[in-house]
Amino acid sequence: MTALSNLKRRLRPGQAYRRKDLAKWSNAVDRHVRQLMEEGRLEKVSPGLYMTPRKTKFGAAAAKPEKLVEAFLGDDRYLMVSPNAYNGLGVGTTQLYNEPVVYNRKRHGRFKLGGRTYDFRLRPSVPKHLSEEVLLVDLLHNLERLPEDEAAVLPSALKTAERMDRRRLSRAVEDFGSARAERLLAPVLEPA
Repeated sequence: MTALSNLKRRLRPGQAYRRKDLAKWSNAVDRHVRQLMEEGRLEKVSPGLYMTPRKTKFGAAAAKPEKLVEAFLGDDRYLMVSPNAYNGLGVGTTQLYNEPVVYNRKRHGRFKLGGRTYDFRLRPSVPKHLSEEVLLVDLLHNLERLPEDEAAVLPSALKTAERMDRRRLSRAVEDFGSARAERLLAPVLEPA
């Protein structure tokens, strides 16, 4: 079996790979990557990052965003949030956004991966899951950046916070919050 055949055998549809990951399976990684790209088995996502397209009934599709982000970071400790999710809190937000925010511990800035732009933001700690409480804390943290009417959204967001479990909301503020979110939620989180 040739080194190229071995590399082809290891590639999985819909997965993303860093160059250094491919180098483990190849004795001439740059030449093999070039050949695989010419064959359409690999696509370059960004410098040093590649994906294997997955087949759908509509044709070839990019790897899932989670796979691209994880390979780009080389880490699974991140939280991807679409600001569109704020609309589900019922606090009066109505905008639609095209750019997911990726909270992580490695990269900061806007990066294009697989034809889509992601806003990577550094955070000292990142929750494993996006709970309603974490989403509300994130909304309060980012409210000044959003094109929403802050004067209309803030009172509704604080009312929503009052209905949430205080312990879980307090933990979300501690683990993920900012000074701004902590200040805004202080009256809600005061002991009764």
